Amino acid sequence: MWRETKNKCRPETNKISNNRLRLVVAIVFLLSGALIYKLFSVQIGQCDLYTALASSQHQVYSQLAPERGKIYLSENIDGQEKLYPLATNKDFASIYAVPKEIINPREVAEKLYAFFDEPYLDTKTIKENASSTSASIPSSTTSETSFNTASSTKEKIIDNYLKKLDKPGDPYESLDKKLGTDDLLKLFAFLASTSSAPVTADDLELRNEQVVYKKGATTTKFVLPGFGFDLQKYRYYPEKEIGSHILGFVSNADNQEIGKYGLEEFFNDELTGKAGSLKSEKAGQSNTIIVNDREYVKPENGSDLVLTVDRNIEFVACEKLKEAVKKHGADGGSVIIMNPKTGAIIAMCSVPDFDPNDYKDVSNIRVFNNPVTFDQYEPGSVYKTVTMSIAIDQNKVSPSTTYNDPGELMITGWNKPIRNSDFDTKGGHGVVDMNFVLENSLNTGAIFAMRQVGPTVFADYIKNYGFGEKTGIELGSESSGNIGNLLKSKVREIDAATASFGQGIAVTSLQMIMPYQAIANKGVMMKPYIVKSIIHNDGKCEEMQPQQLRRVISAQTASTMSAMLVNVVEKGHSNKAYIQGYYIGGKTGTAQIPTPGGYLKGQYIHTFIGIAPIENPSFVMLTKMDSPKDVTYAEGSVVPLWKDIADFILKYYQVPKTRD
Repeated sequence: MWRETKNKCRPETNKISNNRLRLVVAIVFLLSGALIYKLFSVQIGQCDLYTALASSQHQVYSQLAPERGKIYLSENIDGQEKLYPLATNKDFASIYAVPKEIINPREVAEKLYAFFDEPYLDTKTIKENASSTSASIPSSTTSETSFNTASSTKEKIIDNYLKKLDKPGDPYESLDKKLGTDDLLKLFAFLASTSSAPVTADDLELRNEQVVYKKGATTTKFVLPGFGFDLQKYRYYPEKEIGSHILGFVSNADNQEIGKYGLEEFFNDELTGKAGSLKSEKAGQSNTIIVNDREYVKPENGSDLVLTVDRNIEFVACEKLKEAVKKHGADGGSVIIMNPKTGAIIAMCSVPDFDPNDYKDVSNIRVFNNPVTFDQYEPGSVYKTVTMSIAIDQNKVSPSTTYNDPGELMITGWNKPIRNSDFDTKGGHGVVDMNFVLENSLNTGAIFAMRQVGPTVFADYIKNYGFGEKTGIELGSESSGNIGNLLKSKVREIDAATASFGQGIAVTSLQMIMPYQAIANKGVMMKPYIVKSIIHNDGKCEEMQPQQLRRVISAQTASTMSAMLVNVVEKGHSNKAYIQGYYIGGKTGTAQIPTPGGYLKGQYIHTFIGIAPIENPSFVMLTKMDSPKDVTYAEGSVVPLWKDIADFILKYYQVPKTRD
């Protein structure tokens, strides 16, 4: 029995052993298959990947940044054009701290405050803040309060530095400071200097992106524990605020320069250029670059822009605008000066402005928008020139056409009378002609002229003048204005009536100067432009040609309107624009500022547009001011400003006088 049992059990043992053997063989087979598949995948299927990974161990690839194109202003000296950079590129150092190397963080923080902040701290503002927040404090304690406020501000700034410097073991902290090379040497000398071992910036110089002592041909590295810098080119604007709205600025994101606003944005692709590249091999442990085996793509620098803007006129216009805005306590203002024969912009500026070198310091980004092309406003009586030109061009009125001025009118669709601005003091003027209408800026006269052509024809001319659409100037962020009330299939009389004297519609300053440009150019409207030429990387110069848009009024109408505008300056509200020796033509506008449900009380936008000299115009200029506080009408604010700038231009251009 035992043998039978044993014999019966033996086949079971063999069966288990065979199964185990088969399992082992299967596992070995699967592992071998997986290994073969992996080898195939690596050597064949992913050959390119691993080749690239291997190459990265012994190849160097560098992107070569192009230099951004420059933007130039021009100046005419003895018939020769000289260019000045309005936007260029300059080496700047980005300063960083190495906190682990700083022994006395508090002392260093105080030095940083003394260098960067103390010279520019606005103590006047601090005093004003102190007095305004504590008006009830006796005068004897005012100086103490101001001192405490200044001390508090100082401590806050020093504490901010300490948050970055007092970090033992920290190898890097950006100070968010960007300095020119001269200021970099001043900073390093200031930080290193002690009473026992003074150091001055004159002792140092920058060589091969290192600060060294000045010792002839021998280079001794200057060591400043705890600080370093990265040197690279940044966008630089030598004229600072001058032309800031024309330019915009350049921001750096992920080491890439991107133009924002103005020309920097509009021409970003042309200014940026094309990046190049360099791929080289490394050899040995020293990683020496083998230059014989490389791929090199040369970067293409950006194109340069040469503007139509005259440097001297731009500077004078901007400075006089700032003075006038400050004098009258206005919220802002603008100046545009244009060559009426070509449409070229001679000068353009607005306040408030900004320094594009320090655009990050601007608290309200609305400042970046160019008010000349972006802001829309109701122009007021300066628009009556447009209305009068339409009626004259249609042969419906002439300068001698008369009507009976009642001083106020009721218009269908409006529940109260529309009055002349002088109605309260003079009432109706009786029978007057169209010259009188412009000279005295009568709203009823503008409505009379509009009625002679009818709302539909009036609206068609308004569109032909370019209102309600962008001019296409190369500055970006341009508004279209709003003449929606005049675009309906049937224009209401009330809408045409208010538009006839510049209310109920919205325009930009650039749109508003264009009808005057056309009048000065014998009725032909030119496209406004600000880039005179583009100098490409290969040296080729692409000249921008003046572009005729269309004829908006006849040459005869333009001549008639020019004479009427001279009368306005000689006899009317614009007499402060008179310049001895010249015939000047122009028109003022004092416009109410719309608000939901009506207009702001006691606040106005002042505009004056003038042409000089009227016989052979050298320029047409718009001056505008927002809510001046000390004068009610434009003749007291923007007209004197216009005259100051115009007088300079006439002398600068050496325009001969044509009258006594």
